[in-house]
Amino acid sequence: MALLLEQLLNGLQLGVMLFLLAAGLTLVFGIMGVINLAQGSLYMVGAFAGAALAARTGSATLSLLGGIAAAAAVGMAMELAVLRRLYRRGHLDQVLATFGMILFLNQAMTMLAGRQPLFVAVPPALEGAVEIIPGVPYPVYRLAIIAVGILVAAGLWLLIQRTRLGMLVRAGATNREMVRALGVDIRLLYTLVFGLGALLAGLAGVMAGPVFSVQVGMGEQILITTFVVVVIGGIGSVRGAFAGAMLVGLVDTLLRAFLPDLLRGAIGGPDADALAGGLASMGIYLLMAIVLLVRPRGLFPAHA
Repeated sequence: MALLLEQLLNGLQLGVMLFLLAAGLTLVFGIMGVINLAQGSLYMVGAFAGAALAARTGSATLSLLGGIAAAAAVGMAMELAVLRRLYRRGHLDQVLATFGMILFLNQAMTMLAGRQPLFVAVPPALEGAVEIIPGVPYPVYRLAIIAVGILVAAGLWLLIQRTRLGMLVRAGATNREMVRALGVDIRLLYTLVFGLGALLAGLAGVMAGPVFSVQVGMGEQILITTFVVVVIGGIGSVRGAFAGAMLVGLVDTLLRAFLPDLLRGAIGGPDADALAGGLASMGIYLLMAIVLLVRPRGLFPAHA
């Protein structure tokens, strides 16, 4: 029971990180129609900026603010310099351009920070563990990540459903030409949406620093999983991104935690571990296939 609870919390924590990446990805695609392969690179930019500020200042607050600001600034610069010219092009052009941005940002980060992984200390205020139930301690920092993710999800829902900016975002996703005809600066709206998506990726990167090592290429490691989340949840839907991220986080974590022991009992020997590792890696893709068989547009598609 204790191990199950711990792994459920680990799954929620992974799900939150995936949601922050997937929410930006699905906003950009749902509203702007742009496939942004460089979302993982913005996650890396946030992680590196946060790690550098943490090392220089020792302040978790400055690290957080600097990391998300750096990711948002790089994201908006990318939109202004590259993606703005591709809105009327096909998805292949967008994929090639954003793949080029991955290579560019990886090389730029290598020149600035080197190839050695950086390790970020947990902020002093969030060190230690608390007992979820008697005898089950859990790191405070990971609980904080879960709490931040839930607050961000609630904030995004309020922004999109209850504000004028959110109304414009929803209208732009439905009929961008009509929004432009009503006098809205659709180009500025797109830049702000892309900046918001980059900010969310940067936030995920800053929070990932103390949990994973910060290194060049870390964005590509999580990008494919993020696309799986978007497809499961429904393209263009923030609610779907949240549901998909929680599902993927829990399924991936629980399979990796419990499948090896189950197979050892059935098969035994080293083959069980190898088979369990392979099946656990396939788990989220099988989940995606099952969801698409039942709901071809995802769990909560936009404009359903």
